[in-house]
Amino acid sequence: MNHEDTHAAPLAEIRDLRVEIGGRAIVDGVSLRVLPDRVTALIGASGSGKTTTGLALLGEYPAGAHVTGEVRPGAGGLVGYVPQHPASALNPARRVSALLTDIARAQVGHLPRGRRRAAARERVLRALAEARLPDAGALLRRYPHQLSGGQQQRVVLAQALLLGARVVVADEPTTGQDALTKSHLVDQLAAVAARGIAVVLLSHDLDVVRALADDVVVMRAGRVVESGPAQRVRLAPRHPWTRELLGARTEFPEPDGPAGAGRPVLRVRDLTARHRDGARGTTVVLRVPGLDLRAGECLAVVGRSGSGKTTLARCLAGLHRDHDGDVLLDGTPLPRSLRDRDRAHLAAVQYVFQDARAAFDEHRPVVHQVARTAVRLRGADAESATREALDTLARLGLPEDLARRRPGGLSGGELQRAALARALLARPRVLVCDEITSGLDTITRRGILGLLTALVRDRDDLSLVLITHDLGTAVLAHRVAVLDAGELVEQGPARLVLTAPSHPFTVSLVETTARLAARTGA
Repeated sequence: MNHEDTHAAPLAEIRDLRVEIGGRAIVDGVSLRVLPDRVTALIGASGSGKTTTGLALLGEYPAGAHVTGEVRPGAGGLVGYVPQHPASALNPARRVSALLTDIARAQVGHLPRGRRRAAARERVLRALAEARLPDAGALLRRYPHQLSGGQQQRVVLAQALLLGARVVVADEPTTGQDALTKSHLVDQLAAVAARGIAVVLLSHDLDVVRALADDVVVMRAGRVVESGPAQRVRLAPRHPWTRELLGARTEFPEPDGPAGAGRPVLRVRDLTARHRDGARGTTVVLRVPGLDLRAGECLAVVGRSGSGKTTLARCLAGLHRDHDGDVLLDGTPLPRSLRDRDRAHLAAVQYVFQDARAAFDEHRPVVHQVARTAVRLRGADAESATREALDTLARLGLPEDLARRRPGGLSGGELQRAALARALLARPRVLVCDEITSGLDTITRRGILGLLTALVRDRDDLSLVLITHDLGTAVLAHRVAVLDAGELVEQGPARLVLTAPSHPFTVSLVETTARLAARTGA
């Protein structure tokens, strides 16, 4: 954290901002000074107005919004934005090299023609290094969908650094990232601020806020309820909501008894998954010799960003067909492609995406899209499906007035809950959840994980695959599988793997988690 003079001229400033949609204020009277060399963290529950406030610094507002107040960029105040769902900021039809080189070319036009290409590449590689993306040469050849969520996020950060942004708005930058990567990102954002750049951090991750923020702004229902130096807010919060938010912990008892008995409901055998690499052929990104999931069992899959967790999840769900080996449901191989799976297969294995916003049609109300699952996969009539959808959404914390909005009227965390509700309406036997709590505040995360735990406990016909970077979340599983660089390096009972790991990578993951917690005073 930096300790510069807080009276320095701001790089950007918001005064009495009010943003209304349909007569409802989603941001109400917010003021904010963005200072050089400092990290300002906006914290609050999903839907509190953090992202709307952050986007206001870029002059971006929701469609149809009525805006009052002032947003004043400082001199030369180019603002870069790293979104919570980075895939939305990357062109899926272009390789990473093209996305970054386009920016770099514009900055080397003054050089002699023969030097421009090398100079542009040097800038691109430097930006990737600053964003902590290893093996940049291989990543440059990939398309965005071939990157993990964490890798996508760092590519977008590299874009902002290439553009020379004086202000960086980082919206949940540690979403879906393991403790090792998170620790590196904390160091990187601190280094960005030390270069005179103002960082506005929108985050549910209180450990990262504690490690990084100089100033904290606490939001609730569109209003600022408390603000001040980070240490004062952390140690002596004045508002009841701040005390509740900072005091919330996602803690659960260990699962009752051993994992499910009997034959596995889902089995992975000799799985080798690849990514296509253009003219260069294919690259192996995942090898899993064997992995079983039994009825009534929760399996947590952990590992670094880019380790293959999401690729494994997509293979289970039929979303990644370029693989050898088998995924078996009740001993019968599932078709590799979602398009070849029948209605029973689709209902049996449901996938909840990390990027929930990309999984919804922006033009249709959320409740209709959730109800459609019951109609399409279970043959329910539209009226009963809508009632079931509203009930399930309400249990997940989305009341009817939110459920009837289009996706653009919901926050990222609210859409994650809607995506979970949609999957549950299929009444699946296997639920694959890909980092679905990583963008949620501590209070909402506790509620969602509590619900998932209860579902697995109360329904002996439901099994859960929990893709997570968070070892604290993995504790609620019966078993844990650890991936590193595309290899399954360790698996076993959760308590054993998380307290007495045998593989060096798992040891480093556990130790880094403990160090990060100690660093933040958590």
